[in-house]
Amino acid sequence: MITAAAACAVVTTTALALPAAAVPSDPQLKGATSEYVVLYQEGASLDQARAAVKAAGGTIVRENTDVGVATVKSSDARFSALAAKQGALAGAASNRVIGKAPRTPAAPAGKGVEKQAGTQGAVQVKKPGKGEEPLAGLQWDMRQIDATAKGSYRAEPGDRRVLVGVMDTGVDGDHPDIKPNFNGKLSRNFTTDIPADANGDPVDGPCEDEPDKSCNDPADVDENEHGTHVASTIASPRNGLGMAGVAPNVQIVNIRVGQDSGYFFLQPTVDGLTYAAKNGIDVVNMSYYIDPWLFNCAANPADSPADQAEQRVIVQATQRALNYAHRRGVTLVAAAGNESIDYTRTNTDSSSPDFASEPGEKPYERTVPASCVSMPSEGENVIPVSSTGISERKAYYSSYGNGYVAVAAPGGDKVDTADGRPDDRRGIWAAYPESIARERGELNPDGTPNTPRVLRDCDGGKCAYYQSIQGTSMASPHAAGVAALIVSRYGKKDRRTGGLTLDARATERILRGTANAKSCPSPNTVEYVWYRLEEGEWVKYTSKQTCEGSKSRNGFYGDGIIDALSAVKR
Repeated sequence: MITAAAACAVVTTTALALPAAAVPSDPQLKGATSEYVVLYQEGASLDQARAAVKAAGGTIVRENTDVGVATVKSSDARFSALAAKQGALAGAASNRVIGKAPRTPAAPAGKGVEKQAGTQGAVQVKKPGKGEEPLAGLQWDMRQIDATAKGSYRAEPGDRRVLVGVMDTGVDGDHPDIKPNFNGKLSRNFTTDIPADANGDPVDGPCEDEPDKSCNDPADVDENEHGTHVASTIASPRNGLGMAGVAPNVQIVNIRVGQDSGYFFLQPTVDGLTYAAKNGIDVVNMSYYIDPWLFNCAANPADSPADQAEQRVIVQATQRALNYAHRRGVTLVAAAGNESIDYTRTNTDSSSPDFASEPGEKPYERTVPASCVSMPSEGENVIPVSSTGISERKAYYSSYGNGYVAVAAPGGDKVDTADGRPDDRRGIWAAYPESIARERGELNPDGTPNTPRVLRDCDGGKCAYYQSIQGTSMASPHAAGVAALIVSRYGKKDRRTGGLTLDARATERILRGTANAKSCPSPNTVEYVWYRLEEGEWVKYTSKQTCEGSKSRNGFYGDGIIDALSAVKR
């Protein structure tokens, strides 16, 4: 694994961005075509690093001095090479979009040819029990981890002083089943929408098509859906509407680092982590992977020297930010990935680089050994979470690996059924922005849903929408929610912020130590079989995946499936 040392010892100024006077307008930026993320060398002073950027032909437009990372523009195509020769700089990476919110993957090798016709019916909701929310009958995920009215809600529903940062595509802060726990004061957006990439392909779309006619979205908006779903799973309140999250009394802070399109830049990711560290955030959820390289390799012969250098910078810069946050008490939780592969083995990556920062740039196939790392999930001090289905089997799409996965949590597996046909009831149900449902034509004129994957619940004149999706993106927030409960139960008053705090190492130790150990399946190589409806016909897919390790720790489940009640009743 490529590792990076601790954050800069000399570069210690705390401002997230240079004041305007420190970054004067530079005439050379007129017509500039390239933007870079530059990593300052450890031990270099700010003056030395800034002078080195200038000497390489760049101009700083944004700077994170906590970890020594800057966004730089230059009209010189040789900038990366020139920066590499500067002693005060550790390297530069093209400022590509560096991640996608994980989605259900395309079919792996093993796609079959069997086809059958079929459709899916409407979802029925079981009547709630005493003390349950109206849609609790659909929340098999909460029952799997004992986050229920009779379970952890009774023992520890969470403390309002505990803050969970959702590092994602944004959070719909006005969603009725999120708003009571949404901390708008601390929420921030570290992104700017990108209309198109270097090839002219749409990314976030034209700014003038935005609801506010701007590429700068407010910090209470999610135009993707992903971040809102994650936030709801963590902390939807018990308010008699819809459903409750794992930690229904804690607060959600939107730390938006992802684009509307689901991509993530390096600089916003680094800034989001340092912001969390400096503002008393107790837990962050990172349901995305950092690329343009799905796996970052230090010296892969398939990559050009420039691309190798870029990948090293991505790993080092991200690790600095992770270290900075972890040392300040932030528990770091991440999705394990949706590629159906073992991260501890050699794999083939044909998806990288997945964003064109230069004209003509496209992904290509390369072999990636286990020494190549996916960030942030393989970063030091990060808790990678694999996904389970309703039967507690590892979800067919979830990536895995003995020594990689820390714990498992429900993330949904819609084909965890007797016949391998998808069932929305076996996905994860959580909040869905009404604006997106309307934009996608999923609502009738009277506001009722016209698709089984969307539900509405109303309390008086107040209505809210929910959707069923699956992914390790959905597993990770369950673990983040339990981490928030742990801080609520065992944390101490934070003298700096007035909230609660608990050493991140202690939080992880309790989370992993109270998980329910689960053995590898027998036999340990599983052939998953499932079907997808394509053009009106069911298409069969298969995938063989091998679990390694013991009952106490293995590649499918890590230390086990998380348990909210056990975590707060030690």
